[in-house]
Amino acid sequence: MDACHAKLKRWLRLMAAKGVQELVLVNRPCPREVNLPGTLFRIATLTRLYVGLWKFPDVACLGDASFPNLRELGIFSVVMEDGDVEAIVARSPVLETLNIQGSMKGLGLRLVSQSLRCVQICDSVMEIVVVVDTPRLKRLILYKVRGSLNSASGLRTAINIGNAPNLKRFGYLEPGKYALEAGGTIIMPGMKPSANTMFTSVTTLSLNVRFGVHDDAKMLATFLKCFPNVSSLHIRCERCDEPTGKLELKLWDEVGPI
Repeated sequence: MDACHAKLKRWLRLMAAKGVQELVLVNRPCPREVNLPGTLFRIATLTRLYVGLWKFPDVACLGDASFPNLRELGIFSVVMEDGDVEAIVARSPVLETLNIQGSMKGLGLRLVSQSLRCVQICDSVMEIVVVVDTPRLKRLILYKVRGSLNSASGLRTAINIGNAPNLKRFGYLEPGKYALEAGGTIIMPGMKPSANTMFTSVTTLSLNVRFGVHDDAKMLATFLKCFPNVSSLHIRCERCDEPTGKLELKLWDEVGPI
């Protein structure tokens, strides 16, 4: 494997010399416990980069490496530690699109970027996603994200929205699997929204809901009250093997106009 790694480094140096702009680098066949070569992070001409089935190197060893022209980054089934994604985003001053899929370690993600417009996280285990400061973010998509590998653990993914004044599209919220927080307040079933817990910029909202679970249905009504300017609502009804209640039509009276 060391010999192959050396060849890969030489190949990446050649790509850098040629000024490559788009690169898809997938480690097939596995093992996944192979570090991404540090040489990759020296290709300053990249505008689109997708990596899959690797392990992130120690970002502390990357020195001043950066992606000054990178606009789109995809990370698929890559073994990462807390802080790895943040380090790459910080080294990518014009990054607009971030895609993460197949991250199974239960990371915490903190988003700070003056350029990000779209963040998509799919089929991953995330303990917490914090949107700290993303003034240009327009789309935040979380799909099949859970708080633990063990679905029976009851652990939810915490979603904390800070400064994201231009967020327009948000989903897929799952009342039983996500704990939504805004303005330092965790949104709970039945609570009345305040100015600090309203997402007034969001116009398109998507949800996955188990209507057969009473608490989830009640949480749906609370969620919707926190998005007063939604004009497009997408609801996916998720199958419920052990229902604890039934949908009551008065639920929609509580929500108000959409």
